[in-house]
Amino acid sequence: MKASSEIGSAAHSAPVFSSSSGTLGRHLARRLVQIGVRDVFSVPGDFNLTLLDHLIAEPELNLVGCCNELNAGYAADGYARAKGVGACVVTFTVGGLSVLNAIAGAYSENLPVICIVGGPNSNDYGTNRILHHTIGLPDFSQELRCFQTITCAQAIVNNLDDAHELIDTAISTALKESKPVYISIGCNLPGIPHPTFAREPVPFFLAPKVSNQLGLEAAVEATAEFLNKAVKPVIIGGPKLRVAKAQQAFAELADACGYPVAVMPSSKGLVAEHHPHFIGTYWGAVSSSFCGEIVESADAYMFVGPIFNDYSSVGYSLLIKKEKSVIVQPNRVTIGNGPSFGWVFMTDFLTALAKKLKRNTTAMENYRRIYVPPGIALKRDNEELLRVNILFKHIQEMLSGNTAVIAETGDSWFNCQKLCLPENCGYEFQMQYGSIGWSVGATLGYAQAAKDKRVIACIGDGSFQVTAQDISTMIRCGQNCIIFLINNGGYTIEVEIHDGPYNVIKNWDYTGLVDAIHNGQGKCWTSKVKTEDELVKAIATSTGEHKESLCFIEVFVHKDDTSKELLEWGSRVSAANSRPPNPQ
Repeated sequence: MKASSEIGSAAHSAPVFSSSSGTLGRHLARRLVQIGVRDVFSVPGDFNLTLLDHLIAEPELNLVGCCNELNAGYAADGYARAKGVGACVVTFTVGGLSVLNAIAGAYSENLPVICIVGGPNSNDYGTNRILHHTIGLPDFSQELRCFQTITCAQAIVNNLDDAHELIDTAISTALKESKPVYISIGCNLPGIPHPTFAREPVPFFLAPKVSNQLGLEAAVEATAEFLNKAVKPVIIGGPKLRVAKAQQAFAELADACGYPVAVMPSSKGLVAEHHPHFIGTYWGAVSSSFCGEIVESADAYMFVGPIFNDYSSVGYSLLIKKEKSVIVQPNRVTIGNGPSFGWVFMTDFLTALAKKLKRNTTAMENYRRIYVPPGIALKRDNEELLRVNILFKHIQEMLSGNTAVIAETGDSWFNCQKLCLPENCGYEFQMQYGSIGWSVGATLGYAQAAKDKRVIACIGDGSFQVTAQDISTMIRCGQNCIIFLINNGGYTIEVEIHDGPYNVIKNWDYTGLVDAIHNGQGKCWTSKVKTEDELVKAIATSTGEHKESLCFIEVFVHKDDTSKELLEWGSRVSAANSRPPNPQ
């Protein structure tokens, strides 16, 4: 992560000390700035108001008020994806328990999010008092206990004497572990001077992780021997490339070895798709055309940073054999059924391995022999209802290095997976946690962090209904995202797993809702689209006349118009979900 690697570097100016003591609020604000945070997503509540005053007072911080805590957490998640670290501030218990789902998602996706909660007055701890915003018991630890399983560190700051240590330890742990942390700060403490807080906090230093040299050499030697004797090896990038900060090392290995390069679905966007040996997404039965065949017919495959769950394995149906595989995790390498090497870090390993592998293009040559370019969508009838494959053909044409794609949980997973990303085009989705509604807040956060890119979000109607309110915040922040609201009348991804009347939702006038939220304040443009001609006009308007506006395009499609990949994936996941109990 760029933010963490720069902490304590020579680029920082010397700290300025003052004879007067600093405050906890200023210290926390400066720490956030030092690690790379420039926007903090918040929902005010009486326990965090004084703290918010201190964050606002920091000239390098921008406080972004959100409509609810869940979206504030999702925004911090999206911000961390673009910036390397994110932060949100909520109030005690009613805010903390509301943001839990978003923080759990950030934990599952290995994102360092600093979740700050305004806590009770320090004098109330240890008393028998019952406070508002609680469940009516004098025990204030309920919120903490909830956060303990979804954060890598927790700090309860109710005493100024150890506040400095608790805050710095929590923040540094988030950066080192690439996971969220929870910091609760007593509501009466942010503005009180204390000697432990220098006026300008001294930048702290995160020691780089260094591989066990003997283990590294042994892992490289064993892996090189394993892969060099293979006839048609391949390499597959996984989502933990991000947490290991190994994208550059992976690209250098791909250049050196000549193997075909694929990605797991959850790592799309982490590997350059313009690389000459890129063959697409490996996702078992729903892989990119010809990619699955090349991977599963290989006699050796190296998975770099994989997560194998029921979704990424298409209901545990991957045709991968352990004895043919090398699994490279952020700090461990395992070869086939044989040796495993610990405290070997991914970047060190990939860099060293690139020098030891013999160049082998056999599998790549096989891919080029069998590859047939994608077909062209069938010609439409006049006034035919827009088809999903036509919609994504036009979205493909919108992509450049100045855009980023946010794909909501649902059929957008599969349709966006088929997009070919130009160099430097961003791409994010939440596959491990798969929380519907994530994309609205994540779009807000990502766009706030990556102001050099225009974000294109593909969101289903069911997901949008969960978190729609923070369209308001996007408009207030002056963002120019393009949101394609795909209106097919329900939870299509659930339909393909297990259908029922609960998958049908009440239809909204989505553009009418966004127009009401806009209310003539800020820049916002909406359009309803039912045919390809209308879509072409809407895209032209959003990229021309209204390129500086938030553009919301409601696209009507048939309720059964889905990608073929969702049909296949849904049936296999359904089969995995419906397995009967093992006999006792």
